Amino acid sequence: MLEEKLSLVKKHDSEGKIKVMIIGLGSVGNYLLSYLLSTGDEKLEIIVAGRNADKLQCDVNIARVAALIRHQNRSVVTVDGNVDLENIDSIAASLAKHQPDFIVNTSRVYSGLKYGSISWKNIRAYGIWTPLSIKYIRNIMLAYDKAGCKGIVINTSYSDGTIPWLKSAGKHYPDFDSGNLNHLVPRLKFAVANEKGISDYWNIDIDIATAHFHDVVISKEGQNEGLVQLIKVSYKGETIEMDQDDLLKKCVISMPTDSKRNMMNASSNFDIISSVLTAIRENTKVKFFSPGVFGNIGGFPVIVDGTSAEPTCYIDDSVFALDEMITKNKQSLALDGVEDIRDGCLIYTDHLLSKVKNVFGVDLPKTVHFDEIDKTADFIIDNIINPALEKGLNK
Repeated sequence: MLEEKLSLVKKHDSEGKIKVMIIGLGSVGNYLLSYLLSTGDEKLEIIVAGRNADKLQCDVNIARVAALIRHQNRSVVTVDGNVDLENIDSIAASLAKHQPDFIVNTSRVYSGLKYGSISWKNIRAYGIWTPLSIKYIRNIMLAYDKAGCKGIVINTSYSDGTIPWLKSAGKHYPDFDSGNLNHLVPRLKFAVANEKGISDYWNIDIDIATAHFHDVVISKEGQNEGLVQLIKVSYKGETIEMDQDDLLKKCVISMPTDSKRNMMNASSNFDIISSVLTAIRENTKVKFFSPGVFGNIGGFPVIVDGTSAEPTCYIDDSVFALDEMITKNKQSLALDGVEDIRDGCLIYTDHLLSKVKNVFGVDLPKTVHFDEIDKTADFIIDNIINPALEKGLNK
């Protein structure tokens, strides 16, 4: 299926037009729009979709003008203001009309809130939010099926768990995600460069497979919570040996907690699109990192291979065995509060349920079926998020 999508992108690129749809134009979407315009790619047509046409158009206007000031804007940008992510038919109508080659979901059910500002210091886990994270991408994928769409889908919200959940329920699911794993890899490169005195840090190569919990705990605290990580570092083809504990300690970099952080997420979205186009246009292999790829739990290194007539994509298991990566990812996601995802169900860990009860006084269900996503998401908003914001637990 993904190979068919890649072949379609290759065909459209040869014909001179690649369509990228950005669904939602918050901070992630706005950054991504700016990065795409900065390529100066005349083949790109960017469709910005949402439900407030006037606001979308204002944001598009400033991005287009700013890019042209930089002499970079050569892409067509259109606005589709008739897309309500609560309404599957409206999403399907937009997808059917535009038939984008890339669809990037940057939307959030509870906009303007970084869920981790509530969960990390209180229960030290992000998996609690999975029913919220899946809600809109579920609607998009149901609309995708209804519209007969063939584009590559990139999600932007906890795909370590949401993509496997969609797959286990027998639904169409996104191809890639711009998850936190992409925020960690540059930290590792900077840490190695500083330790080894390497000035051209961009030539440092990282191989890693891990899930959301360790993306966060390494970035925030510089430690692996007692679970040794699959990490290999090399420079110009030569392996660099470093003590993992020392390496992770050097990954802690102070960063803002406001919307400026979404610059990284948008950059990850951009990198996936750029990697696919580079592989196809230059007939080469490009590696990037993606949570949820092929419906697997956690994050993996991915290769897009454009060296053959028909481009392909696969998980890179040349350094770490696939079974080993799958095991480590599941262990990492369990520390994030997700015990398993199977048969259309999200299963929370008992440890998470206990912490949620102790901190928020709420009983979450052990198992959330796919058909219970909306009910559970509403329950989390009403009984955890809103009361926590009232109490200032996000401060």
